[in-house]
Amino acid sequence: MYDYIIVGAGSAGCVMANRLSANPNTKVLLLEAGPTDRHWSVQMPFGVVALMRSKTRNWGFHTVAQKHMDGREMFWPRGKTLGGSSSINAMIYTRGHRGDYDDWAALGLEDWSYDRCLPYFRKSEHNERITDQYHGNHGPLNVTDPRHPNPLCNLYIEAGKRWGLSETTDFNGAEQEGIGYYQLTQKEGQRYSAARAYLWEIMERPNLTIETAAHVMSIELDGKRARGVRFRQKGAVRYEEAAESVVLCGGAINSPQVLQLSGIGDPADLKAAGVTVRHELPGVGKNLRDHLDITLQQRTKTAESYGFSWRMAWRGPMGLIDYWTRKRGIYTTNVAEAGCFARTNPDDPRPDVQMHFIPAILENHGLNTKFGHGFSTHACQLRPQSIGRLWIKSADPFADPAIDPNYLAEREDVECLIRAFKLSRDVIKDQAFADKVAPNHDFTWEQAQTDAEIEAYLRRNAETVYHPVGTCKMGHDDMAVVDDKCRVHGLEGLSVVDASIHPTLIGGNTNAPTIMTAEKAAEYMLAPGATQSKAA
Repeated sequence: MYDYIIVGAGSAGCVMANRLSANPNTKVLLLEAGPTDRHWSVQMPFGVVALMRSKTRNWGFHTVAQKHMDGREMFWPRGKTLGGSSSINAMIYTRGHRGDYDDWAALGLEDWSYDRCLPYFRKSEHNERITDQYHGNHGPLNVTDPRHPNPLCNLYIEAGKRWGLSETTDFNGAEQEGIGYYQLTQKEGQRYSAARAYLWEIMERPNLTIETAAHVMSIELDGKRARGVRFRQKGAVRYEEAAESVVLCGGAINSPQVLQLSGIGDPADLKAAGVTVRHELPGVGKNLRDHLDITLQQRTKTAESYGFSWRMAWRGPMGLIDYWTRKRGIYTTNVAEAGCFARTNPDDPRPDVQMHFIPAILENHGLNTKFGHGFSTHACQLRPQSIGRLWIKSADPFADPAIDPNYLAEREDVECLIRAFKLSRDVIKDQAFADKVAPNHDFTWEQAQTDAEIEAYLRRNAETVYHPVGTCKMGHDDMAVVDDKCRVHGLEGLSVVDASIHPTLIGGNTNAPTIMTAEKAAEYMLAPGATQSKAA
């Protein structure tokens, strides 16, 4: 028997495994459905391109047909390996806006205000450059500047400054708004995932057991207490028990899925899937929120960008030599090196749009290969009002759940993305790029001129930017799944710790907030009497 069983070795699960096993007298089991992360595509930053196509380290989910997105079933990649999505993402380190966490406090989660979350951001972080009250320099997670920034990024920053944005060297300090280079979770030219930060150095702890290729089927309940976890590994079904707590760290999709498979959730959803109701919690799988993103592409007549072309026939192999010998050069890129946080609505005190600049032609998550050179801009609405849900379609634990983000159901979201489209267009058409651009013979965004045409383009082309949250939301209302200490309402010995508990979507990339959440939750869990929920 173990003291703690952690389900999912993603960004949160790695943190929990590290912190809970720090006591040598505590036995911890960490279960991960995917394989180990010791693979070139994970460790090489540019490997993110290959990971989008991976069948082994990417869950490769799809949504149901989206009513407001021309009926499209949209691709949702999620990490399936040690480190989870931190092992397949673009490594961007942003935390969101101070006001996002103060919004949580205003919902009755006083201990999740910005001022109370900041110490845990600092605890997790080892920033190579910035030393101030906003950043940590002694944590496990290495944060650094791009090692080999593409020269087109400087033109993008120049264009943004002319649009009215101020240049910044820190999106996570006193002021989020601005344009500049992102800091990245890298070290010496390699990806620094949550697994590398929190697991690699502790894998030999005798009280920590890490099992990969272990697909969790259900949590076993004894009345109102979680007793253990049933999972399949190498074709055999195993069962392990937890004396203290089962900790779900599967993320915004897998955590509610496992709860529902275990009979915990909305009775209507469970009965429709043929699952016996063990504990009624109507909020499981609800409150799904995600950042929707619009991408504009621009071809160039020069070859500074990353691309498939005859001119790359020499740069590519030479770059590989540079990478394998010195961990420098073009393969250290995270592809999205620069970006901005902008206010397109002057009445909003916070930035409402985030942009990522890509010195490459990017279409359909990079799954569509385009010959030639160019650059792209991603722009997403930071606080969408459209809310979706997910649910299991059957009692089969190996079937994907139905995912309905309900994109663009609210008019406010459409209006914001129209403004984001126009901002992207202004940047791409800026004179900073005048000597670089070539005709766009295969992209249609330039044909969208009126607001109605832009809206139609958005519905045909916008995609996820990979930030789902909220499906096991934290709170005290009737739809809350966990309390402010991450314990599942009405059950003992069961917690959820990952982005699924975030009650709203923060204004930025979600990896750093997920790691912060786990640092904070680990402290809660190690306190006396931590595993029993107060709510029945």
